[in-house]
Amino acid sequence: MTHTSRRALLALAAAVPALAAARASAQDAPGSPSPNAGRAAIVTGSSRGIGAATARRLASDGYAVTVNYLTNADLAAQVVQEIEWAGGRAIARQADVADPAAVGALFDACVQAFGGVDVVVSNAGIMNTAPIAQFTDEAFDRMMATNLKGSFNVLREAARRVRDGGRIIALSSTSMTQKRATHGPYAATKSAQEMLCGSLAKEVAGRRISVNAIAPGPTNTELFRVPPAVMQQAVAAIPYGRIGEPEDIANAIAALCEADGEWINGQLVFANGGFF
Repeated sequence: MTHTSRRALLALAAAVPALAAARASAQDAPGSPSPNAGRAAIVTGSSRGIGAATARRLASDGYAVTVNYLTNADLAAQVVQEIEWAGGRAIARQADVADPAAVGALFDACVQAFGGVDVVVSNAGIMNTAPIAQFTDEAFDRMMATNLKGSFNVLREAARRVRDGGRIIALSSTSMTQKRATHGPYAATKSAQEMLCGSLAKEVAGRRISVNAIAPGPTNTELFRVPPAVMQQAVAAIPYGRIGEPEDIANAIAALCEADGEWINGQLVFANGGFF
């Protein structure tokens, strides 16, 4: 863990209580409009897991949300329904992030529905694991197309279209620090997120857009289905005595999206409950 990443994590931890208090104060004021009214977010890969939790959380914070999916149309529709039942606004749009034209159409849909784009969370990703000697070209190419090229496509479109003062966030992973056997190619795609976001933060200078990568640790999603012994090791390595839930990561993402999170920029932020 670099000194820069450690400072970013400490800054985020310090910001969370103040942000929570500000949200509570705003909610307690009758008829008080959301500070994010009129703002819109795109969350890729948000039909389930961390993406779905992030879509719901941003909607609860007042953003109109574009829920993106690749194949899980029913699950995406359910996320939209949950948001609407809670009083929020959302649409679901299919797009393969590995396809630049599809990513452009996804942004078009958000602009047409909600008037613009203010927050982009590049979350879509897959995980293939195997020893490098046994890793197939097909599995490697598919993961690179989704995790690396896909994130690049989303970040590039975000750089062009996010409105001034917006937020761009890409999902990395704590696994990139572990150097675990069978995880090399996956960790490489996630390590790249820090480099992409750090460069992009400088490239959008002057527009008050913050760009960060966030690195979850073991989290209760489809990507973390492991044998009981591995689960026990993960739980033992986290001071809270549990693995993360998608909502834990969504809360950290939401903190970065707050106005008070602006000064965290160009960083890799670890959201892992202390897992190292």
